[in-house]
Amino acid sequence: MAFKTINGNVVHYELIGEAKAKNLIVFSNGLGTDFRIWLPLFDELGEDVSVLLYDSRGHGLSGGADQPFGMDDLVADLAALCDELEIKKATFCGLSVGGLICQGLWKARPDLFRKLVLCDTAPRIGTTDIWAERIKGIRAKGLESAADNAMQRWFTPAFHEDRADELAGYRLMMVRQSTAGYLLTCEALRDTDFSDVLPTITVPTMLIVGDQDGSTPPELVEAAASLIPGARFEVIEDCAHIPSVEQPEALAELLQGFMRK
Repeated sequence: MAFKTINGNVVHYELIGEAKAKNLIVFSNGLGTDFRIWLPLFDELGEDVSVLLYDSRGHGLSGGADQPFGMDDLVADLAALCDELEIKKATFCGLSVGGLICQGLWKARPDLFRKLVLCDTAPRIGTTDIWAERIKGIRAKGLESAADNAMQRWFTPAFHEDRADELAGYRLMMVRQSTAGYLLTCEALRDTDFSDVLPTITVPTMLIVGDQDGSTPPELVEAAASLIPGARFEVIEDCAHIPSVEQPEALAELLQGFMRK
């Protein structure tokens, strides 16, 4: 484990390999998760791939949930962490809200990008009413009240049936997150729309989605891909919202082929 104070808050991260490696990939996690969702990829990625993992503000072991924040703050945290670690160029891969953070980072700091992977995400996720309902429910009843619905969106029925122990573990990951950090991230998602950013992306970009994603369905991700000039669109079969957990081999194959092309 490693920690740095970034923009006044402690950030938990792990740099595996070299910050200046050509095949460096920076992963940004989704709502209600921490950087451990990327660990199943490690056995599948080549030894020449360097990796930066971090917990976004208000999640995992990172601080910042004790004061209001928005998408601009989440973006600024990632930019400052890269600067602190002297990362000049990387491939960025963001899942769900992590994908929005990466879109915002492109808008703010395009100099950092070698390539971009947007995984199970879109320029806007959900509606104002959907987020208002979720925020209201969690404020009244806690994260536990939202966990079962989240697991239905995150993982396929086959995962629920065949991998019950893992399902229980990822459910625990969600409910043990900071409730304040979760709700502030929900508000950031509610208020973010990067539809005008996607057409400006000029680095090679790949969008990936699980064929059974209940949070960002394939048609939503494909529509996002259509906004980015020359973007590649891929669907992972037998997979829902978190392919790094459910189908790590398939995700790693796509990532490595894209990075090395």
